[in-house]
Amino acid sequence: MTIYILIGVLILIFFLLMAVKGLENREKPQDSVLKQRAIFSLNEQLTYTRLQEILPQHTILAHVSFDALLTTKFSRTRHKYRNMIADFVVLDARHQVVAIVALDDQLMLKRSRNAQYQDELLRLAGYKVLRYEDVPEYHELREAFGQSSSTDLDDLGAALKKYDFFAHSVRHKVKVLG
Repeated sequence: MTIYILIGVLILIFFLLMAVKGLENREKPQDSVLKQRAIFSLNEQLTYTRLQEILPQHTILAHVSFDALLTTKFSRTRHKYRNMIADFVVLDARHQVVAIVALDDQLMLKRSRNAQYQDELLRLAGYKVLRYEDVPEYHELREAFGQSSSTDLDDLGAALKKYDFFAHSVRHKVKVLG
């Protein structure tokens, strides 16, 4: 009988030691390997390059937090735009915001719902928001920043006057033919 008690105590000690070793491993969280990541997606690279070419006298900032763009007195209001990021912010020579350029991410369906909310938050604060579904063309950017150089932009302006109730929320779409 004492042999059974002795074996039981040894088994109990063995399980206790295993449990203690398991707890020691849990207390030391393992970090994953850090890897480099691209700053811009392909669409963001093209848009950034085009903005720099069209607006050489302006400063283009990328991935700007809404916390840097907006402020409010109440934390419950601040919570509404926490963790939101603007794709590009265009600054003039005096470092005043000229416009905020946003790109829709075709891979993320949830972001399209949030895009209108984000745009409206920025507009309420008084910012000009330009949202594009894809990489904006040069003529679209020139038009948006008042640098129109072709006559076909006059036709677009006439069309916008006809529907100017949509003017504050124009969404530019680029079609790829191929």
